[in-house]
Amino acid sequence: MTDDHDDLPVLGCLDHLAEAVRGHDAGRGLYLRWSRGPAFDADTTSRDALTGVALPGLSANPLQVESWWGERSLRLWVARRLYDYKHLRERQPGQGVRAWLLAGREVARGPDNEPLVTQERAIAFVAEEALREARRLVTEQHDQWGSLDRRA
Repeated sequence: MTDDHDDLPVLGCLDHLAEAVRGHDAGRGLYLRWSRGPAFDADTTSRDALTGVALPGLSANPLQVESWWGERSLRLWVARRLYDYKHLRERQPGQGVRAWLLAGREVARGPDNEPLVTQERAIAFVAEEALREARRLVTEQHDQWGSLDRRA
């Protein structure tokens, strides 16, 4: 992918992220990635952090709404997807890691059973305000949720 992504749209709030998922066939083929961005990832793949093995695609988190979610809030669905993996940026402070959306195709599964995808098209970056909204919405839920960060 050789496009310049400096002009990639930024989804400024959780509602805009939910609309992007809704407008992309309920998120089918839409993924959330935490990295330095699509230009940085263009000609590379992820690596297994434990062994260093090169993986056949980019580690990403699916945004497709699962049938078991039922009629629950799409906004809460995307908030949880952001919240669950926020530790991926927190582990790499100062390296420009941010959340962004891509349309892709799953090619395999990674060591944590995460989808490994091809980067077919960068969609948008996710703004800090959307991340703050996601944190607020998740923490307002009646149950205790924890990040998937294994160090916690």
